[in-house]
Amino acid sequence: MAQQTAVKWLLQKIEDKNGKEFSSYYQEFIEQAKAMEKEQIINSDLNATIRTAKGFNADVFVLRIKELAEQYYNKTYNK
Repeated sequence: MAQQTAVKWLLQKIEDKNGKEFSSYYQEFIEQAKAMEKEQIINSDLNATIRTAKGFNADVFVLRIKELAEQYYNKTYNK
């Protein structure tokens, strides 16, 4: 089971406190926060990988890490 992300945790707290209508009103901001989190996940994976991947073809490696980060994000948000 995937660990709950900060964005998902916050959304759940808002829904628990104010109901679904509040979160749907701010859906644009919620989607933007998810996109920002996705970029953070990708960048974090890339930075960690690049530090440990000396001697490998960096371009291929970076593309693979982006794919893996994308899969993780999509699985986390069930897309």
